[in-house]
Amino acid sequence: MVCLHGFMETWRTWELVLPALQCRHDVLALTLAGHAGGPAFDAATGQAGLVDAVERAMDEAGFQTAHLVGNSLGGFVALQLAARDRARTVVALSPAGGWDPGSDFYPAIAQRQAEMHRGLQGAALSADAFVSTVQGRRRVTRPQTVAFEHIPAELLAHQVRGVAACDVPAMIDCALREGYELDAERVRCPVRIVWGMNDELLPLPASAVRYRGEWLPTADWVELDDVGHAPQLDVPLETAELILDFTSG
Repeated sequence: MVCLHGFMETWRTWELVLPALQCRHDVLALTLAGHAGGPAFDAATGQAGLVDAVERAMDEAGFQTAHLVGNSLGGFVALQLAARDRARTVVALSPAGGWDPGSDFYPAIAQRQAEMHRGLQGAALSADAFVSTVQGRRRVTRPQTVAFEHIPAELLAHQVRGVAACDVPAMIDCALREGYELDAERVRCPVRIVWGMNDELLPLPASAVRYRGEWLPTADWVELDDVGHAPQLDVPLETAELILDFTSG
């Protein structure tokens, strides 16, 4: 199994679900290019380079194919890998890219992400102190989760530092220039899409127009009440069950 995180995060976003996943699978949790601890982002290769880097890591791990699990940007990358015949199944949690490409939906999201990145630059210098208060933990988690009390402060401090270290300007510029396209006809494996109904970053229905319509209209679809953008952090036990139920079929 290969787990792929969302934009500005790291592999550690899967930390709360990894114990359950590792009981059934050999798990490779990667940090994407351009993110803290991952390879450098190459603007020349753009979003295809993100997928290329994951393929190389899979090759190095001896994974010709794998069950792919991705959140947000990672969900989109997982589906790109499926179109390259590298997936046995895909479980995509609030995958990016499904909005109407002719709308101003993504530019507004990109602006919010850029503001989030700038806002946490200073906080990263004192991340442990920043998440030591309830208010600080709520500020860090608000874009991602409804529930947050169960998430360890040390993990949240890591996330703050990860956001600050991400190559956000270059990656946003690339996404605005290239857009998001999926060769959905080449996605032949089973796909489950999971979406939190309280997702503030990629809210339904606008975020999933292309997934529900032209791209993956026959995908298995799960909607979670009172859950935000990152179910693996918000409701880790339920998320692990949704993943394992699908990959065990």
